[in-house]
Amino acid sequence: MARIDVKRCVSLQNPTLVEGFPGVGLVGKIAADHLVEEFEMAHYANVHCAGIPKVAVYQEGDAELQPPVRLYADKKTDLVVLQSDVPIRPDAATELATCLTEWFDERSVTPIYLSGIPREKDDTPPMLYGLGVGKGIKLVDKAGIEPPHETGLVSGPTGVLLNAAVESDRTAVGLVVESDPRFPDPEAARVLIKDGIEPLTGTDVPVDDLVEHAEQIRQAKERLAKRMQEAGEESTQARPIGMYQ
Repeated sequence: MARIDVKRCVSLQNPTLVEGFPGVGLVGKIAADHLVEEFEMAHYANVHCAGIPKVAVYQEGDAELQPPVRLYADKKTDLVVLQSDVPIRPDAATELATCLTEWFDERSVTPIYLSGIPREKDDTPPMLYGLGVGKGIKLVDKAGIEPPHETGLVSGPTGVLLNAAVESDRTAVGLVVESDPRFPDPEAARVLIKDGIEPLTGTDVPVDDLVEHAEQIRQAKERLAKRMQEAGEESTQARPIGMYQ
């Protein structure tokens, strides 16, 4: 049975949720993990939906087993973060979208969905683009985030969640950042946070650790990044499709 199992009560007003499914450059996961660590977020709830791999995960230095998809919350910033330690198939994401959007409606949650678009690394900073559904379009514009410069689509579980928002005309924001297609990309995750999440939420997020320990983060995430390259449609990503098909 699909459900969100609340483990710890956290007082939230009109929270913003940041989604962190693994994808291109692991940018969403790196950004989400950083928010959880930086704000020392409380383990708020576990997400149980059909199709999510039936595995138990454990963390370094902690004996407690946990499900692979969890929610973390911070009262001070009014932020909720979706953290996933496994790839999610699109068919599972459909069930997840139903489960989450009902919860969003009950708690007036504004979701921010994160995705990377493949770009070979060079010396120029990664570009960030904003997308929106409903009031999300105004949120992106108010935050000064540029719209995309080309036609494209978002696939994987994030694409399913955005599609659900379009179908139901629910407010949602999508952030797409240019990311390394082969390796974890902490720099692109930093751009997501500083140029996207910060202006959208009005929250100051320190990223010194993210920048200083970029190589350690890259090494720690490389195994998952390799799995995501092999996962195909399970990997959240944006990609250009061109004007003509």
